[in-house]
Amino acid sequence: MSDLALPVGARRQVAVHRGGTVYARTPPFDPDSVYPESLFGGRIGPEPNPAYEGVRSAFLLLGLDREQAQTAAWNPLRELIQPGDTVLLKPNMIRESHLTRPDEWEQIITHGSVVRAVLDYVAIALEGRGRVLIADAPQTDSDFDRIAERMGLAAIQELYAGRTGMAVEIHDLRSSRWQSKDGVILARAVLRGDPRGAAEVDLGRHSSFYGLEPRVFYGADYDIQETNRHHRGDRHAYMFSGSALAADCVINLPKLKTHKKCGVTLSLKNLVGLNGNKNWLPHYALGAPETGGDQYPATGGRTGVEMRLLNRLKAHLPQSSRPVLEAARVMKRLGARIFGDTEEVVRSGNWHGNDTTWRMALDLAKVLLYAEPSGTLRSSARPGYLSVIDGIVAGDGNGPMAADPRPAGWILAGGNPAAVDWVATRLMGFDPARLKVVSEAFAERGLPLVDFAPEAIDVRWQDAGGTGPDLARLALAFRPHFGWVGAIEMNGRAGAGARR
Repeated sequence: MSDLALPVGARRQVAVHRGGTVYARTPPFDPDSVYPESLFGGRIGPEPNPAYEGVRSAFLLLGLDREQAQTAAWNPLRELIQPGDTVLLKPNMIRESHLTRPDEWEQIITHGSVVRAVLDYVAIALEGRGRVLIADAPQTDSDFDRIAERMGLAAIQELYAGRTGMAVEIHDLRSSRWQSKDGVILARAVLRGDPRGAAEVDLGRHSSFYGLEPRVFYGADYDIQETNRHHRGDRHAYMFSGSALAADCVINLPKLKTHKKCGVTLSLKNLVGLNGNKNWLPHYALGAPETGGDQYPATGGRTGVEMRLLNRLKAHLPQSSRPVLEAARVMKRLGARIFGDTEEVVRSGNWHGNDTTWRMALDLAKVLLYAEPSGTLRSSARPGYLSVIDGIVAGDGNGPMAADPRPAGWILAGGNPAAVDWVATRLMGFDPARLKVVSEAFAERGLPLVDFAPEAIDVRWQDAGGTGPDLARLALAFRPHFGWVGAIEMNGRAGAGARR
């Protein structure tokens, strides 16, 4: 029996494949070798495809369908997916490019060659019967069509429709798209959103926010009241993807990157893209730590002045007219000149003292694993879950949208998101015990995400089998986001003002 046959919380195995650091360029990203189980008559791509090799290797390392491995009958996902199931693939589709370098994107979003490789094994498990969705809710002002184009999703969709008759659906889960400039929302357009709608899920006392002293949270929009209506007292509610909750299996396909608000964005943080209303997601608490907030490290000096001015400005924007919004854009540009650019100065919870975003990420993991399509909570975690992390070209520095490319050659896979993220964090050269989005996942008890200690993770490295080597010896020294420097690296230095 493989690890995937166990409940999600008990899955201890994590596979790590290290290979090439350059992606295949030509959609639909056919493999560069013929494997015994290959679909489509053994089509061969025109170039090396390390993502396909990496995904296949990771599934072998996990011992999936071990008895049939390396034969035409190999079906590694048979314990997760049955013919007739609905399967949702959730890549990281946050933005069409680097924040300031529009020609760069491979370190920002999940590459289409990773999606294609996983999809082939999903198709083997479905045996031509079932439904497959590729879905995400990108940054609200992102161009979904451009993201899908860069990922080669249309070519993948066409391949499957032409060769198997199996429909692969591609969905933008956002309910609205914004037109933003200089950080100010100027216009909003209504989108179709999730084809199954969204379910309201109230975690109540199971939320990672439950029991905190009163805080004023800021979400994704100027309407602070909306965010705090859903996170107050015993109520901690999310508007979650109906398609994800109804799926028989969700395969999470994160990009391996640093993150400004929680240090890293991996399996757990990637679930933000399954939330139907981003303003229900607390991103930070207004104020500085001495006043119960985590928006800024301290209230003194120019930082305190800026904080007060910015919060007053945002409070008036929800009902403002277009001329007022244009004036606010000019004011924000002027403020950036006076107080510094966001990619250089800590603001908006973009630092290691953020005590909010990790709680939101863990809450979303609980929703995915424990909520029914109706929004009610079940007593045990859903069985249909898998993480496959794209770290072939990873992102370090000012992630998630201004990360620099870090060729690493990694594909990681496992059935427990916390375990996979722990291993990925160590490989990045960070201490997972000092990253709450990872460490606190192992401490959850009400709706547990994992039922073993990090020391019990069974790491399978490359094709050696058995327990992997010391991760510290294999790690690369990723650069944290500037607001996290000195607080999470394995060298043990703690940043000043961190909330522990």
